[in-house]
Amino acid sequence: MVTQNPVLYIHIPFCKTKCPYCAFYSVVTTSLIPRYVSALEKEIVLYKEDFDRFDTLYIGGGTPTSLDIKDLEKIIDHIFKNLSFAHDSEISIEANPGDLNREKIKGLIKLGFNRINVGAQSFNDKDLMYLGRRHTALECKNALQNLRTLGFNNVGLDLMYELEGQTLKEWLETLNQAIKFKPEHLSCYELTFEQGTPFWKMKEQGKIKPLPEEMGREFFLSTSEFLEGNGYIHYEISNFAREGAFYSRHNWKYWKHTPYLGLGPSAHSFKDASRWWNFRSIRKYCDVLENKKIPVDGRENLTKKQLQLESVSLGLRTNEGVDMGKISNTTKVRNRISELENKGFITRKDQRIIPTKKGFLVADTMPLYLLPD
Repeated sequence: MVTQNPVLYIHIPFCKTKCPYCAFYSVVTTSLIPRYVSALEKEIVLYKEDFDRFDTLYIGGGTPTSLDIKDLEKIIDHIFKNLSFAHDSEISIEANPGDLNREKIKGLIKLGFNRINVGAQSFNDKDLMYLGRRHTALECKNALQNLRTLGFNNVGLDLMYELEGQTLKEWLETLNQAIKFKPEHLSCYELTFEQGTPFWKMKEQGKIKPLPEEMGREFFLSTSEFLEGNGYIHYEISNFAREGAFYSRHNWKYWKHTPYLGLGPSAHSFKDASRWWNFRSIRKYCDVLENKKIPVDGRENLTKKQLQLESVSLGLRTNEGVDMGKISNTTKVRNRISELENKGFITRKDQRIIPTKKGFLVADTMPLYLLPD
């Protein structure tokens, strides 16, 4: 897949309700939307000359579809007026099923979105209630049907597993419901407890108990087996696609260490061994831009060793793995590679180290094992 063009991410920090597991920055007020849109337009102009032509645009959040079409139109128009895009760009938006009535879908198509990622999370109402979602399973099914009827032919679904009280049978039934709609892409995430979220606090108080680690392993491996058995490619730890053409091009480029520009409160950017991030507060973000300054809260310059670690870490999340040339050729590391291969965590093919499904389970620790001390 092509990886040289940079990618653009826009953070929409608004939600109609806040899910108790979510650590992404968002607020539930709508009063700040006009001020945010105006500030975002100013930030877009600041980077007019700094990046080459993009070939993916991903609008995430928060809940982008909580904005009216007219606000999304202002954002899209300003992006394409000021930044350059390839003619075959992937234009994606995240959506809550409860927002996807026929008029909203028609509006998204008219704005040029050719990929949509639907935050279904489950097709089980009990699970949706537990997760604090504002849609029902029926609303999600209706939204997916409308997306197909009205012409979306690149639909992704986000699903979540390993919930307290959830059985493997219930999770596989959600997957079975999902594939009935033949989504081009599926992202399956285990429930994690992020510090500062309500779920984190409830876990610390003993009100929520995470599933045992061995059950998490069973959920992960069963997910992979089920979806691969139904024709999906397990191309990244949490991601599956019907074929290579339906990989999330945007996310794939992150995993390939491609430069990216992130705009909006809390968004991160990366270029030329430098990473920077915006203020998390909408009000602070708007204040700074209204004073004609860049809303950057922090910046770091990565060393060659840090870049190597990141590149190996990202590569080992995917079914393409990493080139042996990126890994130190010392006796100690060669022995470690052989050890990982003997234990079934990796395979070697065409001078590449490829993680197995078992290797995906330990992807966070493998990179440190493959690099010098």
